[in-house]
Amino acid sequence: MSHKQHVIPSVWAPPQLSMRWWPVFLRNLLVWRKLAIPSLVGGIAEPLMWLVAFGYGLGTLVGNVQIGDQEVPYILFLASGSICMSAMNSASFEALYSAFSRMHMQKTWDGIMNAPVRLDDVVMAEMLWASYKALFTVTAILGVMLALDISHSWKLLLAWPVLWLVGVTFSCIALIFNALAKGYDFFTYYFTLFLTPMMFLSGIYFPRTQLPDWLQQITDYLPLTAAIELVRPLFLDQWPQNVVANLSLLVGVAVVAFWMALALTRKRFKV
Repeated sequence: MSHKQHVIPSVWAPPQLSMRWWPVFLRNLLVWRKLAIPSLVGGIAEPLMWLVAFGYGLGTLVGNVQIGDQEVPYILFLASGSICMSAMNSASFEALYSAFSRMHMQKTWDGIMNAPVRLDDVVMAEMLWASYKALFTVTAILGVMLALDISHSWKLLLAWPVLWLVGVTFSCIALIFNALAKGYDFFTYYFTLFLTPMMFLSGIYFPRTQLPDWLQQITDYLPLTAAIELVRPLFLDQWPQNVVANLSLLVGVAVVAFWMALALTRKRFKV
């Protein structure tokens, strides 16, 4: 008499998603609303201080920066790159420290999965929540930049969906490290070995044309570079070039990183 063998699905199986991620997202939103003002101040204070210190302080020494055939003020060059960095950092912090607290320390994820909610939906909700936080933060920063008259191009409206995609991409990457982490100290590797080199090589503080040719070719494939290449021309009241290639890079990294994060999280929860 044969017995049907129970097959355990692979952790690398395709995501099984439903709209049940929405209550998890809403739960995070309702909790965050109680601390919205301190969170907003903390999220925009540091990037604005960097912008003022480097943009106005160092900018008086640097003067204009050559971008192609155009010279632009350094404050404008820096602002157009730092807004992408802010989206990256905001999404990363939320998908690392906050998500890890809910997953490991507070056991919030365990409580949620006692309801008919899959782990896949919880991970999706965390990714979308981190990208929403990033978009909320950069919207506030953009408002300050407009108030400072750094840029007044109407094309900045098109930067919003790009910055949201930046938040999605880096929240997916951060969730990989969240799934591997045993404690908060592990996140130092992510910031020190991954984000910091990208910040200095992607053209935030100086044009990438100053880098050696071989290094420029490597930085072409960094997701932060793709983001800046899309957003910076909008600050300059221009249309970006290589839109399809840069968008494809961001979307491709996001899809692969989300799948990896989901697989590693399933392995951690033994789902």
